[in-house]
Amino acid sequence: MSPANIDDSSSPLDAGAGRPLTRKELRAREKTLNTGGHDAVPEQAYETGHDIPPLPAEPPADAEADPRRQDEALREEQAPQDRVEEPRIPAAPAAPPSIQDDSHEPAQHDSWEPALAGHQHAAGVRYNNEPHYEEPGYTDGHGYADGVHQHDGHYGGTHYGDGHDDGTHYEDGHDDAAHHHELLPASAAATVVAKPSKKVRRRRRLLALFLTLAVFVTAVAVGAQFLKPLLGSDKPGDFPGPGSGEVVVTVENGEGTGSVASKLENEGVVANADTFLQSFNASGGILSPGDYTFKSEMKNSDAVNVLLGKDQTKVIYFALSAGLRIGESLQAISQGSGIAFQDLQALSNEPGQFGLPANAKNLEGYLAPGEHRFPLGTPAKDILQSLVKITTDELVSQGITDPAKQYEAVIVASIVQAEGGQAEYGDVAGAIYNRLKPNDQTGGFLQVDSAVTYGLGTKSYNFTDEQRQDKSNPYNTYANPGLPPGPIGSPGKTAIDAAAKPKTNDYLYWVTINLDTKETKFSRTLEEHNGYVEQYNAWCTANVGRCT
Repeated sequence: MSPANIDDSSSPLDAGAGRPLTRKELRAREKTLNTGGHDAVPEQAYETGHDIPPLPAEPPADAEADPRRQDEALREEQAPQDRVEEPRIPAAPAAPPSIQDDSHEPAQHDSWEPALAGHQHAAGVRYNNEPHYEEPGYTDGHGYADGVHQHDGHYGGTHYGDGHDDGTHYEDGHDDAAHHHELLPASAAATVVAKPSKKVRRRRRLLALFLTLAVFVTAVAVGAQFLKPLLGSDKPGDFPGPGSGEVVVTVENGEGTGSVASKLENEGVVANADTFLQSFNASGGILSPGDYTFKSEMKNSDAVNVLLGKDQTKVIYFALSAGLRIGESLQAISQGSGIAFQDLQALSNEPGQFGLPANAKNLEGYLAPGEHRFPLGTPAKDILQSLVKITTDELVSQGITDPAKQYEAVIVASIVQAEGGQAEYGDVAGAIYNRLKPNDQTGGFLQVDSAVTYGLGTKSYNFTDEQRQDKSNPYNTYANPGLPPGPIGSPGKTAIDAAAKPKTNDYLYWVTINLDTKETKFSRTLEEHNGYVEQYNAWCTANVGRCT
């Protein structure tokens, strides 16, 4: 045997048969080593039996630059020489020709390498003549995400076959192994969701609080709408006004503001009796009997103005105070209505046409005090008749229907109005009737100063003794017994009621000791009465000019 036949580098022996390897076996072993241990040599390479093709004149640059092959050659050179269990294989040529030049079948690998040393692509960088692959998420270390299959030359939905990559052609000598992408582990590819900042969380809490408050307010408002009918508060507080049409409402003598407010609501003049009553009370006005013309659906303030006569351009308005004498009353009516005073006085001097008894000289005592309104153009007689009717209606309500009895009650009521404070009207009326009866103190004389001054045509209680004894004055109750011939002024409702139904007492005298408070003192004897008169004189001394 020649030394050439035992050279380890040229004629290795087969470990299993103890013979040199054939050329076909050498090529198979070489291909196995060059592919990293993978069976990458096609079976047809063993079936041809041809020799290895001659080396090309100039090896391809790609083959020289292939790091895999250079690395494998280096490892082969550095392999230990004392390994007996593996056959010695001659060194591969610098650029071995591929036996797959005419083959389009890609090499089959059992597994993917995560990356190739010395040949990694930077993230997001594409190279010329290189197909781009979208990197799926890898979870198992093999480079495949769930649901991505490798089968029959398909990778991630991209078909490889016949040497073409989805329409991309690889030229001869191009090594696919140089184009592996670096595969990242699952932890590096996982998406990290950032936690919202404190400012964002605070805004979310404020928004949630605002929405909750809005829902609560809405629920309360809706609930209130359902509860209003049950609570009786579904009526509007006021009409927008100004209203339309005409509605005539009569305010009876002595009728209260609450009753008038309810009447106005029922007639559709105001929307709510309660709110109208509040407006009227806030005005500080005084309700007066009479007929008032309103509109439908008026504002509360406008309706109050009608009752108070503030809209005088549209109605006849005048006010009469209790205790006014006939001349004063007629003058006030003339100013409010525009009717001449003489025309009013002429009508007053004929009281019979108004239903008064024959002994009445005029309408004194029958022109009811209060605020009065009449439509424009109302005749003078109708105005006076309306005032007289208010007084007679009040007397009828107290049970006095006879005109003669009514006239007597009006006289007493006018004296009560002038002499006493309102709180003592009943006692004053009782004392007057006691004086008219036979007694040992007054002898049937009323002895009231207010009547004397009325007859004198003055309002001062300071008159002389001569005037006190003058019988020519029919209203001089010191010189003439009994009642004066007529009323001495216009009594109000309270005074009329006191005269119609006086208090039962045994008083014969009375005197108002304080003109500001109207405090009145009553006595049964003249001596006691004179003591109270001294108190009155002391008050007049302290209040100079008040007792005139």
